[in-house]
Amino acid sequence: MDASHFTGRLLKDEKIIWCGQPARGFLLTSRDWLLIPFSLFWGGFAVFWEKSVLDANASNFMKLWGVPFVLVGVYLVAGRFFLDAWIRRRIYYAVTNKRVLILRSAPFSKFSAMSFGQLRDTNLTESANGRGTIRFATKDFSGWIPALDSTPQFLAIEDARRVFDQIQRAVATSA
Repeated sequence: MDASHFTGRLLKDEKIIWCGQPARGFLLTSRDWLLIPFSLFWGGFAVFWEKSVLDANASNFMKLWGVPFVLVGVYLVAGRFFLDAWIRRRIYYAVTNKRVLILRSAPFSKFSAMSFGQLRDTNLTESANGRGTIRFATKDFSGWIPALDSTPQFLAIEDARRVFDQIQRAVATSA
């Protein structure tokens, strides 16, 4: 994996042990068990409302009133998955001999660096194919887009258990 994204962000004598990116494309997470039914209900009702108003030949105000709700429904049902995939293409992860690094490029730029002493409640959620997520704090529900989750994490990385074990060994040796 290309570690050039972290050039200029490493500390003195810091070396990259591992680097990677989240999975690309369509990604379902555990939060989607709640979000998908809600988004389908919202979108379905918004389309029903707008169709009813158009069929009734209501005033222009009523016709326009439903448009934002339909647009939000389209975003909730499908658009959020496209946005999440687009953002994940611009996220880079690294584990060094001193820290865990997370870099998200524009337009939602953010750089996070956590020393091994700062890592608390680190946990691994892994699927049968070895892909998984390493979270560096207690899990909470923080939005519709996993790539913009406020909890520091390595989202949907390959060979997650091996990376998790590398982090645990690095934390143990730094203590």
